[in-house]
Amino acid sequence: MVIKNWLFNPCRTACYVLTDEPTGECVVIDPCAYSDGERFKLLGYLKSHNLKPQHVLLTHAHFDHLLAVDLFAMEYCLYPELHVLDKPLLPLLSSRIDEVFGRGAFRHRIVYPSRWLNDDDEIRFGDTMLRVVHTPGHTPGSVSYYCETEGVVFTGDTLFCGDVGRTDFPYSSSEDLRRSLSKLFTTLPLETKVFSGHDARPTTIARELHTNGLQL
Repeated sequence: MVIKNWLFNPCRTACYVLTDEPTGECVVIDPCAYSDGERFKLLGYLKSHNLKPQHVLLTHAHFDHLLAVDLFAMEYCLYPELHVLDKPLLPLLSSRIDEVFGRGAFRHRIVYPSRWLNDDDEIRFGDTMLRVVHTPGHTPGSVSYYCETEGVVFTGDTLFCGDVGRTDFPYSSSEDLRRSLSKLFTTLPLETKVFSGHDARPTTIARELHTNGLQL
């Protein structure tokens, strides 16, 4: 599996394209490109490598992780997939985007999910499979995407290199986050490589257990 990532938009949110090399099928995790240049870069990568997107996956329903969902609806007729417990956050997106970027500054539409995810769901593209791991706390429907064969997990805003997700937002829960961290630390192999939602530096479960285990 080939992993390509960028940090997009003023929040420097991580967008990942995961490609099953033999088939060229891919998934996009958190399509968060904001400016025309960022959108051109993301789309240009897909087209220049002749990739075939199969899924648009969201780690959670915060605005900075989904600013380019419309791009995939228009170009590929693909709609985002999101954990069902983040459904109540969707009506808040427009006002939050206006608050951050200024009313009317964001000219692209937010596309609602076509599939609601649940814990342990499977996401397949080519010969590769991701497993949905429900990791609430930052939001009720926060998820991580785990690929056992590649030994990697994409944790969104749940777990970072040397830090954990914020729980001072509406719908957040510090107790849920502690349980989610414990779940990741106890169920994933220590050597699992961790890719987070706001950092280009990968880390490992072993390292974060050592540094973030104090959060439990």
